[in-house]
Amino acid sequence: MKQKPTSNYHQPSFTTQYLEDLLNPRVPLYQLANRIPWELFEEDFIKLYSDKGRTAKPIRLMVGLLILKQVEDLSDEVVVERWVQNPYYQYFCGEKEFQWNFPCDPSDLVYFRKRIGAKGCEKILKISIQLHGRKALEKEI
Repeated sequence: MKQKPTSNYHQPSFTTQYLEDLLNPRVPLYQLANRIPWELFEEDFIKLYSDKGRTAKPIRLMVGLLILKQVEDLSDEVVVERWVQNPYYQYFCGEKEFQWNFPCDPSDLVYFRKRIGAKGCEKILKISIQLHGRKALEKEI
């Protein structure tokens, strides 16, 4: 089922501290999270969802996990485990507040890759390469 629209606005609170306020904006993963055009993935991949059934995981979460998995050379299981432990992973995947629970079952990444197909995976890779410019053409990044 399609996910509910999200808003980038967050209401300040005395009891809640937001990740963007707690994390170091100089960390490369923080900066990369703000450079990726997430809306391009949302526009393309939302068409692959139905209006029926259980609400889907956010597209940014799933794309973010796939990118982290590739960048860090991790298995599906390990990237999901590290997401719970790493606030920078959570921020990268679009969370506003620190989460204590797993974002999804590792098998959900398998289903997401099948849903978006080879073209979707290529789109993620293409945008990743565009963000790195000439560095992406080097033998080692």
